[in-house]
Amino acid sequence: MKHTVKEKYIYPCYEFILRFAASGIIPGRWFLPHPPDPNKLAAKSGRLTIEVVSHCWQYANFLRHQLDSVTNYPPATCKIIFTVFYSDEDIETLTLLKSYDKFQHNNVQLNFQNLPTPSLLRRAIGRNLAAKTTTADWIWFTDCDLLFQRGCFDSLAQQLQNRKDVIVFPKKLKATCLLTKEDDLLRNLCTAEQSIASNQFVYRKYKKATGPIQIVHGDVARKSGYCDSLAVYQQPKSRWVKTYEDRAFRWLMGTHGTPVEIENLYLIRHQEKGRYKKDSKLSVFRKYIRILKAK
Repeated sequence: MKHTVKEKYIYPCYEFILRFAASGIIPGRWFLPHPPDPNKLAAKSGRLTIEVVSHCWQYANFLRHQLDSVTNYPPATCKIIFTVFYSDEDIETLTLLKSYDKFQHNNVQLNFQNLPTPSLLRRAIGRNLAAKTTTADWIWFTDCDLLFQRGCFDSLAQQLQNRKDVIVFPKKLKATCLLTKEDDLLRNLCTAEQSIASNQFVYRKYKKATGPIQIVHGDVARKSGYCDSLAVYQQPKSRWVKTYEDRAFRWLMGTHGTPVEIENLYLIRHQEKGRYKKDSKLSVFRKYIRILKAK
């Protein structure tokens, strides 16, 4: 992938500056002059439509568990549009998605979106596309290591009744410890249900809407997109990059989100990030940082 001078030098500097700006040093309204006003949002009720947006690059083993959770436990009181952004260069993921060609359920619509690999590798691009085109009442930006078990979506739909928040997020969920690549769950040698039954997941609390748990009001998504006003986060990349735009999005929205109770939500935590270059110094360094943070 050939880079222009702007892509090679200017955008990296701009992104570095934005990382500090998004910490609150500079007001987000400098980059989004008209942030969403909760008082002007529609309070939806009844049978809601919720779009869930996931990305998969070389994570088919995680996506397999996530798709199982969505299709095995469809909601009864709401409709789910499950959107997956992928690249057809990722053969394992492509094969997995094709295995769901015949899936049908009144309350679950599978929506698989192929992106050029460089566009997939900057997660904000897919999220922005989904945000601006969604027809849903709410849109949940997530990762493919999150599992939605029995009753999860129904409990979320109940929490979203008549809400006018810009962003909500689960107050807590159940997560594994940092699993190694040899773990049976990551090797698809056991189901998520078997892992849950073995008490491999424990409660983990959250204080803000981090990357995989950002549940955004549909009107906000359609109007503001996902970091649409920050051009640096809409540039294709030659490798998967760390998702600093997650924090930038909260900064632009002017909120860390409102915590809500969501039932039976699970997270698979893991040491090694398969989407980064295998055994590179950077991937090894990130692996040990994650291990230290988990202690």
